[in-house]
Amino acid sequence: MSSVGGMADEIVVGVDGSAAALDAVRWAAGEAALRKLALRLVYAADVTGGRFDGGLPVPQSFFDELQRAGQQLLADAAAVAGEVTVSTEMPLEPAVPLLLECSRTARMVVLGSSGRGGFTGMLAGSTAVSVSAHASCPVAVVRGRPDAAGPVVVGVDGSPTSEEALKVAFDEAAWREVPLVAVHAWSDADYGVPLPAADLDWAEVEREQRRLLAERLAGRQERYPDVRVERVVVRDRPRDELLARSRDAQLVVVGSRGRGGFRGLVLGSTSQALIHHADCPVLVVRPQVA
Repeated sequence: MSSVGGMADEIVVGVDGSAAALDAVRWAAGEAALRKLALRLVYAADVTGGRFDGGLPVPQSFFDELQRAGQQLLADAAAVAGEVTVSTEMPLEPAVPLLLECSRTARMVVLGSSGRGGFTGMLAGSTAVSVSAHASCPVAVVRGRPDAAGPVVVGVDGSPTSEEALKVAFDEAAWREVPLVAVHAWSDADYGVPLPAADLDWAEVEREQRRLLAERLAGRQERYPDVRVERVVVRDRPRDELLARSRDAQLVVVGSRGRGGFRGLVLGSTSQALIHHADCPVLVVRPQVA
């Protein structure tokens, strides 16, 4: 895969017993089968230092029950993974640091769109956003219709993260044997004007945007001759166009932060909007880590 991370032959899935986590396992199993990779299912059993709120030590019986429940949870998750090779892990540590550590060697980290237990608050963005913003490999958030038929959609804006997303998107479309829809959305604000200006040739601006997309795709289509590419250039906010496209897509691939983001933000508004509201799984790609 043209991505980042330590290139271990596995996909890591965060599980917590929720229906969303089981959907994530099913989706990840399909991804692993396409790539001939293994699955590693991890459950973060965070007991926050081994003490109750009052400072009293946690009794051993608590850990015994936690271990029993966690192993059952992992067994239930493994049961929906199909024929791929599965391993399980239940460290006693918080979810986000665990998943970030896993991302250093994984091909991909996969999360459900909402969770409980070790992944409480995922729908609100705490785990999914934190992991997507800092992971060393692409992060998939499985939401909407995990088995939806349709193309792979990728957001293209010319930024370094967009370039990485484009590499990943071509791979995903090739593995799935489906078309790739390359979306480049632009707005008046890109040109420093809040409203259309009479002295600006918007037809020429449109042609310029089409040239930009063509340049980004140049060479890639030759390397993927079997992937049919649809080019889409629209005058709209990227988040709105990609959210609309997610209704008929099987996967949306996006860079973690585009060219229009504020400096210092590790996860842009477009990727956050997709994580929270897309109608299909979303794959967030960060800049390549050396």
